[in-house]
Amino acid sequence: MEHTITTSGLERVRAEIARACRDAGRNVADVTLAAVSKTFGADAIEPVIAAGQRVFGENRVQEAKAKWPPLLQKHAGLKLHLVGPLQSNKAKEAVVLFDAIHSLDRPSLCEALAKETAKQGRQPLLFVEINTGAEPQKAGVLPQDADAFLAACREKYGLTISGLMCIPPLDEAPGPHFALTAKIARRNGLKLLSMGMSADFVTAITLGATHVRVGSAIFGDRPPLAFRPSER
Repeated sequence: MEHTITTSGLERVRAEIARACRDAGRNVADVTLAAVSKTFGADAIEPVIAAGQRVFGENRVQEAKAKWPPLLQKHAGLKLHLVGPLQSNKAKEAVVLFDAIHSLDRPSLCEALAKETAKQGRQPLLFVEINTGAEPQKAGVLPQDADAFLAACREKYGLTISGLMCIPPLDEAPGPHFALTAKIARRNGLKLLSMGMSADFVTAITLGATHVRVGSAIFGDRPPLAFRPSER
């Protein structure tokens, strides 16, 4: 039963992405779907891999470390993206495990990632997270500080930044937040935009998203958390 539900969710999301790209005059190959598998085990992930999905998102280093190495060994060509917050002391493990990190947002993390990428000779795609709604409970660089932060990433820490990420406030229309993120990216010469989740990825694609992070629309309702927030 779970195989059918999971695969049909993935098919619906793929169809919506294709339609959104067509309506926006974009090439569907320019939009990467990251299937966010946080809190789901291998039994839920395997059918999605079997259906051809190759890019997955996780929120926490510890959870990903516990469940993904066997899957990565078993299936060639999988890419793993960290889409949740990253503690600086987890930078080493994150660089080992992830092909992209979507949540760069502070100098201490820049320093830790610069050290680990140099030491390991491994360079994940790096996205700077923008707190477009200036929400105090959320991580991310404030829009007015974004240009200076991006300059510091490049000039002070020697990091290659590939794009920006944002999570709009729940109680606001997402469009203006996506548009603001895209504007900051353009003026800083960044090509990649990680924008849009299950409820708003179509809007995000219309406004230029190159990466959409979709979980519940693919996997369904999440099981209870197996890892506590302190175990990021």
